[in-house]
Amino acid sequence: MAAFLANLGIAIAKFVAFVFTGAASMLAESIHSVADTGNQALFTLGSLFALFEGYEKLRHPHGIESPAWAFGALLVAIALESWSLRTAIHEAEKVRAGLSWWAFIRRSKSPELPVVLLEDVGALLGLGCALVGVSLAVVTGESRFDAVGSVAIGLLLGVIAVTLGIEMRSLLIGEAASQAEVAAIGAALIDGPAVRRLIHLRTLHLGPDELLVGAKVEFDPALSLAEAAEAIDEAERRVRAMVPSARITYLEPDCYRAGAPVERASAPDP
Repeated sequence: MAAFLANLGIAIAKFVAFVFTGAASMLAESIHSVADTGNQALFTLGSLFALFEGYEKLRHPHGIESPAWAFGALLVAIALESWSLRTAIHEAEKVRAGLSWWAFIRRSKSPELPVVLLEDVGALLGLGCALVGVSLAVVTGESRFDAVGSVAIGLLLGVIAVTLGIEMRSLLIGEAASQAEVAAIGAALIDGPAVRRLIHLRTLHLGPDELLVGAKVEFDPALSLAEAAEAIDEAERRVRAMVPSARITYLEPDCYRAGAPVERASAPDP
C-alpha cells in the first residue's frame, strides 16, 4: 500500500511537471510511475516508452520550459519514493533473517517484497537520472541532456525488468526449498530409530508458506505394516516440527541399492 500510494502521488506530480515543462525525462518518469502504480508490468512498458521518447528528443531537441516545476516534482518524488523504500526495508527486515539484500531478493519465497524493493531502488535511480538530465539541460542550455536522461531511465527500467523476470521465474514455475530447509528436512527424516537412510528427497514451494516434500526412505525391514505406517507418520511429524511450511509430505518406503544413483536432496535455485 505504501508503494502504491507513493507511486500514485509521484505519477500525478510528474504529469503536472511535464505539462508545464515539456521535459522528455519528466514524461518518461510519469509513465514509469503509472506502470508502477498498475504494479508492475515488470517495467517493460516504462522502459520502451522512455527509450523511444529519449530517442525522439535526441533527433528533435525540445527546450525545457519552466524548469522549476521539474525540480519541484522530482524533489517530491524523491521524498515519497524514499518513504516507500523505507517502508519496504522495514517490512523486509522482519523476514530477511541475516541475509544480504541481494541474497534476500534471490531467495525470498514471497515475491511482493523483492518486487517493491527493486522497484523503489530503481525509481530512486531513475529520479537521479532525470534530475541530472534536467539540471544539465538547464545549466548548459543543451536539451539533449534531458533526452539522454530519458534514455538512461529506459535502460535502467529494462535492467530491472529482466532482473525481476529472472528472480520471479522460479517462483512462478516452482522453486525448491532453501539449502537450510532441505538439510533440516533430511535430518528430521533420519532422526527416528525406524529409519535407516534417506535415499531421495525432493521439495517444491506451492506458495510462500507452503512446501511440498517427497522422499524415498529406507525403513527397518523387520517392521510390520502397522509399525511402518506409524514410523511414516512419526517422520512426517518430525519434518513439520522442524520446517512448519512443509505442510504436505509424501514418504515412500524403499530399499537402498548400492551402486544405484542416489539423490540426497533437491538443490535450490542458485
